[in-house]
Order: sequence, then structure tokens, then C-alpha cells
Amino acid sequence: MDAIQFAGAMAREVVAQAVVSRGPGGDPAPSGTGARAARTAPPTRRQPRRRGIDSMEVGSMPLTGEYEPSTEKVVRDQVELYESSGGTEGTTLGSLIGPDDPERAGLPVVILTTIGAKSGRIRKTPLMRVEHDGSYAVVASKGGAPQHPVWYHNVVADPRVELQDGPVRQDMLAREVTGEEKTRWWARAVEAYPDYAEYQKNTDREIPVFVLEPAPQEH
Repeated sequence: MDAIQFAGAMAREVVAQAVVSRGPGGDPAPSGTGARAARTAPPTRRQPRRRGIDSMEVGSMPLTGEYEPSTEKVVRDQVELYESSGGTEGTTLGSLIGPDDPERAGLPVVILTTIGAKSGRIRKTPLMRVEHDGSYAVVASKGGAPQHPVWYHNVVADPRVELQDGPVRQDMLAREVTGEEKTRWWARAVEAYPDYAEYQKNTDREIPVFVLEPAPQEH
């Protein structure tokens, strides 16, 4: 998710989905055990999710694997706050960039969980919230950088993801959209976070958009 200059850079880097390490291809290098989630997550299975009115669940396609926190402290801390509070704290862009940009500080953020394309470990990334009729979009902008964010490669390798939007955690399936469908979702994304339009102007690559839809229930 350096005063104004640092906040702006972090917003572009973190919120535009470059929040994990810049390693090529799949996923970043291990970051150690600094975060509480890293210390408590079991080695072969994700921690049991909190149940109750403050943390609802939809779907039944749980991701498994060892959680590897981001190497970016601001990202690692927001993910921990977001999840440990049951989705009641750390849910806006202000948790990443601070209060110095009030116009953007209140914009909502979701947590995307993916499986590392190379390591197979669980990765978590705060992204801007783009929702329509129960489906979500995630935009692989990386602040207009010339290369895709790391999480993009994770989703391409395994479209099974989890999304937490406030207190609601859902197992989702991701698919990259093109053509008219992408045009519609791009408009929604820019409405939610206008900086996306500027990011596209700043890069020669076409910024990918994935639509996330609830995974089918397993019986």
C-alpha cells in the first residue's frame, strides 16, 4: 500500500501492485520471519480463518502453503493489520500512504492472496478495490512500470486466489479479460482509482486486468 514524495511513490508502487519484491518471473525472495503472520502460519497449511460476524467466508477452495510475507515493511504491516483485525482496520489507501493525501487516503483496499509461481508459497498483496455485482477486478499496473508486477505471474500460473474485502473473505477464480469486457472493467477501475489512467499513459505495455469471480462451492 518520505512525506509527500515518499507517499506518492509508495502509492504508485504498492497500490499499483508492485508491492512485492522485484524478482523476475514468479515471486519474491524470502523475507525472513519478521511479521507475526510469518511466525504463526503453519508450514504446510494456512491458518484457520476467524469465523463470526466480523469475518465472513464465501466459497470453499482454500489455498494451502507456507505464508511468505512481503519484503516491503509497509505492505507486510498493512496485511497483518487488515487480517488480524478481521478486516476492520488497515482497509484504506491511507494505511499505505499516510494522511498527507486526503483525496486518496480514504480509498478502499482489498487483500489479494496468491500462490507463488516459483516457490509455491502463499503471497498477499494490498490492491485497490474495484467491484461490480459481486465480481472484482485487479489491475496489474505496477504504477506504470515497464514490467508486470510479481503477483501477475502468480495469477497466470494459478488462477485460484483469495480476496478479502473488509470482513469478507472469498475464494475466487481469476481470468484475464480482453476486448469489450476489459474496456468495461477498465472504466470501472479508473473510476475507483483515477491514477490508473495515468499509469497506462506512462508505459508502453498494455496493463492487464483480471476479473475475480467466486469459486464454485465444493460438496
